[in-house]
Amino acid sequence: MLLHVHNVLTQDQVAHCRLRLDAAQWADGRGTAGYQSAQAKDNAQLPADDPVAREIGDLILDALGRHGEFFAAALPRRIFPPLFNRYDGGQSFGFHIDNAVRYDRDVLPPQPVRTDLSATLFLSEPDEYDGGELVIEDTFGEHRIKLPAGDMVLYPGTSVHRVTPVTRGARVASFFWIQSLVREDAQRRLLLDLDLAIRHLTRDLPEHPALVRLTGVYHNLLRRWVET
Repeated sequence: MLLHVHNVLTQDQVAHCRLRLDAAQWADGRGTAGYQSAQAKDNAQLPADDPVAREIGDLILDALGRHGEFFAAALPRRIFPPLFNRYDGGQSFGFHIDNAVRYDRDVLPPQPVRTDLSATLFLSEPDEYDGGELVIEDTFGEHRIKLPAGDMVLYPGTSVHRVTPVTRGARVASFFWIQSLVREDAQRRLLLDLDLAIRHLTRDLPEHPALVRLTGVYHNLLRRWVET
């Protein structure tokens, strides 16, 4: 499932994030990559323990906690603390697959986070830079993604993906991973479709007797598939 999640951050929040991030001390992104990823990775990254990264990361987590579309799609169990990257001057990230497990070292002992879902939250407007598309490959072909600032894309952590060279301006984004209550992508897709159908029926026909049964089906499927 590849999903465009709208308005995770408001424009005021985006402006605040950019003000803080543009003045931050960026480091070579290859310092946090594994051996294979380091061969393809050329960007700048904010160290995870940088106070700005923690501040903006907390802001993003708070926004996600109040975002119904994100919760319905991701069914999050754990969210890896948001990280931040920047591409300019021709920088890019070649095709790669994210690590299956990341360790959240903000808690002791460090907690494993299975990367069921990958997320990129765009913090630069599309007209601020040329290139910089997030390219995701799946069984339906190649998807090229470049979203408005404050919007986010969710996609399976199993996906092969890359970031094309940024040839003008700078592309600033947050990226992180989610361990879902429901491991399988196809099951999450079915649950989201059912949830959306229930919401539309509730809006258009709030007294319809099928609502109770459909809601029951949703929760019974969730009960069957959820991992706590």
